[in-house]
Amino acid sequence: MDERKRDSMVAYLRRRMQEFGISIDDLAAAIASDVAEQKEARYRSATGNTWSGEGEMPQWLKQAISAGQSLEHFQLSPKTAAPQKNQEAVDWRNDPFAGGPLARQENHPR
Repeated sequence: MDERKRDSMVAYLRRRMQEFGISIDDLAAAIASDVAEQKEARYRSATGNTWSGEGEMPQWLKQAISAGQSLEHFQLSPKTAAPQKNQEAVDWRNDPFAGGPLARQENHPR
């Protein structure tokens, strides 16, 4: 993706977040929650569906198994399932695009 398209997408996301009252902290908390759920996953599909192996098997996995796929195909290795350590947290307050012309664009009704 070229830089102009990226800047445009960032500005669009900022406007939509402001429109719906979503703060950067809300977004970070949602991402952290998703990461926590993925840490507990033992099985994962190519589309990102996960299952911990506890409780009833999810529909996506039932369908894959009935189509001939093995359960082991979706099993995560201990390396994959473990969270990455020593990864620096992103400080969104230092966003290089904050204050740029695209981010300052007002959403004018037409």
